[in-house]
Amino acid sequence: MPKGGRKGGHKGRMRTYTSPEEIDAQMKAEKERKKQEEEEGAALNDSQKRKGVEGLIDIENPNRVAQKTKKVTELELEGPRQLSRREREEIEKQKAKERYMKMHLAGKTDQAKADLARLAIIKKQREDAARKKEEERKAKEAAAAAAAAAKGLHTLCLK
Repeated sequence: MPKGGRKGGHKGRMRTYTSPEEIDAQMKAEKERKKQEEEEGAALNDSQKRKGVEGLIDIENPNRVAQKTKKVTELELEGPRQLSRREREEIEKQKAKERYMKMHLAGKTDQAKADLARLAIIKKQREDAARKKEEERKAKEAAAAAAAAAKGLHTLCLK
């Protein structure tokens, strides 16, 4: 089924244009209507009378607290500002982190103790490896010296 359905579209019709006189008449009518609405609105706002209990009650919502406007001189900028819960928690978190890092650097936390123990083990392993390497080097030198001495003796014997 085609996009527009079974009925024909509006594409074959003749175009209709609005004359300039009609446009001017519409614009004038619109301006007059707006003027009348403004006049009626101003009159209604000024003379609007409260109906029923509204006229007796000064405050419409007794639970609503109207915020008073303060002068710049009355504002308390130096006074203690209340922190929000998130700000307070963030500050506490930072202080706790600083305390932990201080204790960690002093070596008082469990993690710091574990790190120091691990470092001691690694240091010992490296010392053992260096000592073993030094012994192997000395053994090689001794073997090379012995081989050189044996070669020297062997050449002396042949001469």
